[in-house]
Amino acid sequence: MLNGVVLFTEVRMKKFLVTGSTGTTGAPTVRLLLENGHRVAAFVRREDARSAALEKLGAEIVTGDLLNIEDVRRATTGVDGVYFCYALTHGAVEATAILAQAAIEQGVRQIVYMSQRQSRPHARSPATMSHWLSERILDRSSVPTAHLRVNFFAEWMLYTANEIRAGRYLTPFDAESRFVPIAAVDIARLAVRILENPEAFGSTIIPVTGSVEVCHIELTRILAETLGKEVLFKQVSPEEFVRTIGLDKDPSFVRHFRAVKIDQQEGLLAGVDKSAAEIIGQPLVTPEQFIKEHRHLLA
Repeated sequence: MLNGVVLFTEVRMKKFLVTGSTGTTGAPTVRLLLENGHRVAAFVRREDARSAALEKLGAEIVTGDLLNIEDVRRATTGVDGVYFCYALTHGAVEATAILAQAAIEQGVRQIVYMSQRQSRPHARSPATMSHWLSERILDRSSVPTAHLRVNFFAEWMLYTANEIRAGRYLTPFDAESRFVPIAAVDIARLAVRILENPEAFGSTIIPVTGSVEVCHIELTRILAETLGKEVLFKQVSPEEFVRTIGLDKDPSFVRHFRAVKIDQQEGLLAGVDKSAAEIIGQPLVTPEQFIKEHRHLLA
């Protein structure tokens, strides 16, 4: 980076590890890295249809547990960089410590860590606090790490697609709470750009938002107008929301959504940041574009 301008070098073929490789941001990161000619180790807990799809694209499937250091050592062998993301559940800090140690041992040159926009030292959500602590662990390692402090995914609309098809935008958050949704493919593009150009980034914090700030009632209107159908805003409790999206077996999610509801009320997810668009060098997916692309699931 020179005078605030990110400089990119010619990209050579490398090998990367992607954790959460079948997830919302992991899968497109694997795909984009493969399209750019790199080798990719896709880390999964178990093989299934999603991992089979990645393997068909050319990824090397590595099965293991991020809480098992021997599995992670094996996965990081010969790897230039790692895209590291972990679910909103227990074990995040321990998994980060394990990954950091394995990355040090294996000489990994760059980690891209997916954190949260509201990551901070006094976070009220245990999951958000785990992200902040994980950032600090990675900062104290010798491996350069770019922390992506990500806003809400646009994909949240897909998690409640059944409700939207029935004419309801379901959320545990207040109608007027503001946020800046970003599509997973744009997060993946950002991760790939950093992994391919470690010299230009190194250790840094990057706020990651979409290009359009909305509140939940505005997003409801955008859904209705774009789909050409009636969609009504419906606020439910965090408990009902996690039941609806099938996450009620893990209490971590209810605790997190309760806290994030307050985070939004305090404006911690509001405000557009242009960093992602500037780094990837192209406009980000807007809510309307995302809805049109996924009309087959939402309408």
